[in-house]
Amino acid sequence: MVIHLVLLGLLSLCSLSFSQGCQPEFQENVDFPGSDITFLYSPDEKHCQLLCTQHPSCLFFTFIRADWTKDGRHFYCYLKSTTSGKPNSETPLQGVTSGFSLKPCNAGSEPCLSQVYQNVDFYGSDYKSLFTTDYEECQRACTQDPACQFFTFLNGDFTPQIYRYKCHLKFSWNVPRTPIVERTAGLISGFSLKTTKTQKFDADCQNTFFPITDIPGSDLQVLKAVSPEHCQFLCSAHPQCTYFSFLSNEFSCYLKNNPNEMVTKANEGITSGMPARFCQLDDNWAKVAYEGLDFRGSDIKYELMENAQTCQKTCTEDPDCQFYTYVNENFSDRNFWRRCYLKRVITMPSPAKVNKLDDVVSGFSKRNCDTALL
Repeated sequence: MVIHLVLLGLLSLCSLSFSQGCQPEFQENVDFPGSDITFLYSPDEKHCQLLCTQHPSCLFFTFIRADWTKDGRHFYCYLKSTTSGKPNSETPLQGVTSGFSLKPCNAGSEPCLSQVYQNVDFYGSDYKSLFTTDYEECQRACTQDPACQFFTFLNGDFTPQIYRYKCHLKFSWNVPRTPIVERTAGLISGFSLKTTKTQKFDADCQNTFFPITDIPGSDLQVLKAVSPEHCQFLCSAHPQCTYFSFLSNEFSCYLKNNPNEMVTKANEGITSGMPARFCQLDDNWAKVAYEGLDFRGSDIKYELMENAQTCQKTCTEDPDCQFYTYVNENFSDRNFWRRCYLKRVITMPSPAKVNKLDDVVSGFSKRNCDTALL
C-alpha cells in the first residue's frame, strides 16, 4: 500500500508541477511515441482528446486516423503520460494526430458531442434497436433516452437489405465506478456528493433488499461497490440490469440480466435486490465516509487536509473529483498522514470498439448540447 501511495503521490505532484499550460491544438501527422498508459477506441482526435482529459493521469495522446495504412489499426486513441509532463519525442508519422489533455484549460466535464461519423460503426454495447427514417431521428431517439450514450444507424443502402433504417441505441457508463476497493487500516474513502446527481423523480423509491440471498447466474458485469445500496445504484444506471447480488466480503457487485425469471438461493454474506428506474433512490450511501477502505488508483492529485470531512467537501467542490481516499493517523507510515487523494474515472460516452463500415452513420447523444432537444 505504501508503494502505491508513493507512486501515486509522485505522479500527482509531477502532473501538477510540469503542466504545460492549455494546449488545445492538434499536431497532424505527428506521433508521440511510447509512454502509453492504455488505449481506447475513439472516432476522431477531438473525442480522443476528451478521453485523455477525463483520464486521471493522461497528459497527451496519439490518435490513429481512418487514413492510416501501415496496419489494420484505426480509431485507436493512445493515452500517454511522462513524469516531465512532455512527450519524450515527437516524430513525423502519416495517418496519426497527436495532442494534449485539456486539463489545464479547465474544460467542462460534460462535453457536447454533436459530430456524426459517416461509414463508421460503434460496434457493440447495444441495449435497444428500432427503425427510424434517418440518422437524425436515430440521434434524437438516443438523446431522449437517458440510458443512450451513442448510436449507429444503418442507412437505406445498407446490406443486407432487411437491416436498413435500423437504429441501434448503445450504452456506456456515465456514472463513476470505483475500479478497486480494498480494506486498508488508516484510510477513509468516500464519494463526491455529485456522484448520485442524476435524473430526479418526484417519488422516492421503496427499496426491497433480499439479505442472505444470492441470485446465481445471468451475470452481466461485475463491478466494485461498497454496499448493497451502491450496487443498486450501479444496477439502476445500466439499462440491461434486471437485478443484482452484492458480495460484502469481496465488495463485488454482480449485475445480472434475466428478464424472464429470478431464482434465489440462501447464501451468507450476499445481499440481492432490484434496480430502481422511475423513482428517486436514497443517496445516503454516497454521504458515508467508509473507514478502513481504500479506493486505490485513479488519482488526480492529493492535498493535505485536517480530516476526512474536509476531504469529501473538497472532492464535492472540485468539478473533476468523483471519489476520494483520505489517510488518517492510524496509517502505518506517518509520511502520508493527512493526505486527501482526489480521484476520477472516465464517464463521457466511450464506444467499446470503432470500425469502418459502409452505409452506416454513428454518433453520440446530444443531451449535453444547447440544441439537444430541438
